[in-house]
Amino acid sequence: MPGIFGRSRGQGNGQASGEAANEAKRQGAAGALVKEATTASFGADVIAESARQPVLADFWAPWSEPCKQLAPILEKIVKAAGGKVKLVRMNIDEHPEIAGRLGVRSIPAVIAFQRGQPVDGFMGALPERDLKGFVERLAGPLDEDADRLAGADALLAAGDAGGAAELYAAIMAENPGDPAAVAGLAKLFILAGELEKARTVLASVAAGGERDTAIIAARAALDLAGQAAAVGDASGLMRKIAANPGDHQARFDFAILLNAENRREEATAELLEIIKRDRAWNDDGARKQLLQFFDAWGRSIQRR
Repeated sequence: MPGIFGRSRGQGNGQASGEAANEAKRQGAAGALVKEATTASFGADVIAESARQPVLADFWAPWSEPCKQLAPILEKIVKAAGGKVKLVRMNIDEHPEIAGRLGVRSIPAVIAFQRGQPVDGFMGALPERDLKGFVERLAGPLDEDADRLAGADALLAAGDAGGAAELYAAIMAENPGDPAAVAGLAKLFILAGELEKARTVLASVAAGGERDTAIIAARAALDLAGQAAAVGDASGLMRKIAANPGDHQARFDFAILLNAENRREEATAELLEIIKRDRAWNDDGARKQLLQFFDAWGRSIQRR
């Protein structure tokens, strides 16, 4: 890698601080796969993190037009990789020390780290095809939609709903009605309690997509969320069950609320108790509700 960072990077202008603030806000919304680093955090964000997957260190400045051209394309490819690689960006105007140690004299400069060591790099705003090839040399071939879906799921699991929504929306923009992306975005709305938005998103699924297991699960989850909103107070239902263990409706409604709180084993146990006491209650309603739970949870079962 010697010699690729050898030219002068030039000087900033008076707009640097304001543009840097805007850039930091944009990066803050980009999710866990893309971060801004400081001199103090570089060791953890890049060196330590590269023990788990490759990390790209992007050295940039707010006055550099090539940096502005590179950033969105590089972020898109990194997020499409779905966690196979991470991007850590460092503003060299605010944090020049690391760039100086690495011999960075021209920007944008991107250095790839693996197992704590720099292993590859490039300088300048490369075209998207070349950027993708660079990342694939580190992370392997990219199935962009599959990797973006995996990345969205990972962001959602990490509590970054905004980052996950961005990836689902990007897939839908390129492939309108994609069932997995539609289901993922609908799930985000359901979790946020925005059931009408979830219903609208689900209606946008491509023809034939309604049979996709992800769509079936999302629709079941939407139905359950609607039921949970209608059944009332959990403490009142618990008092009813304590006073009368044979109050199957109260137990049924309580199971709905437990499921809404993601207490799946307890919800299942309440429905099984109804089945044990009176399987025929409400036209076999407890068993049918349990099957809907399984649909929402994405589990395959044998319907008897």
